[in-house]
Amino acid sequence: MTVSPLIQAVEQADSAPRLTAAVGALAAAKDADAIPTLIQVLGYNNPGAAVAAVEGLVQLGEVAVPKLLEQIDGYNYGARAWANRALARIGDPRALNTLLEAARSDFALSVRRAAAKGLGSLDWSKLSEDEINTAQKQIFEVLMQVCEDPEWVVRYAAIVGLEALGQNAEEYRSRIENRLQQLAQKDAEMAVRARSQLALSP
Repeated sequence: MTVSPLIQAVEQADSAPRLTAAVGALAAAKDADAIPTLIQVLGYNNPGAAVAAVEGLVQLGEVAVPKLLEQIDGYNYGARAWANRALARIGDPRALNTLLEAARSDFALSVRRAAAKGLGSLDWSKLSEDEINTAQKQIFEVLMQVCEDPEWVVRYAAIVGLEALGQNAEEYRSRIENRLQQLAQKDAEMAVRARSQLALSP
């Protein structure tokens, strides 16, 4: 079955609820031909449709990654945030450099947050041992830097990323725990202190 009618329904939707429903139907088709349209939806000012598009892209998995990387929007930070969220959840290592750069230096806190949260959860099975070592070092260094982000929601996301990394990178576990202890005691935001404490819980 072709997804053309489903794509057409997205393009012709004349209200936010209809757009969200049309994107949900397109995502449910789990067809690679839907990828460009789902990515395009990330740039619309419609959170419901964007959530549905992200779900569709995540379900398609690694086949969606090349087009996501190719079409990351340099101008629309909302679209970048949604794209990084999809890449983070898919966990494909091909997105590593994009996620690292976004977490470290994107001007939009929503983009930094999405990237930082996902950095610790790459699919390590797709990398060789040497590649894993290199990737974990890069991720550790960037997340430690992001723990100093001026926005507390980004620091919170960095803690989530560090917690996931620590479960897979024994070499960095003690340093991650030390950093989390510092945050649990000294961060200015109560939510960050609480999340750090949770990450330290056995």
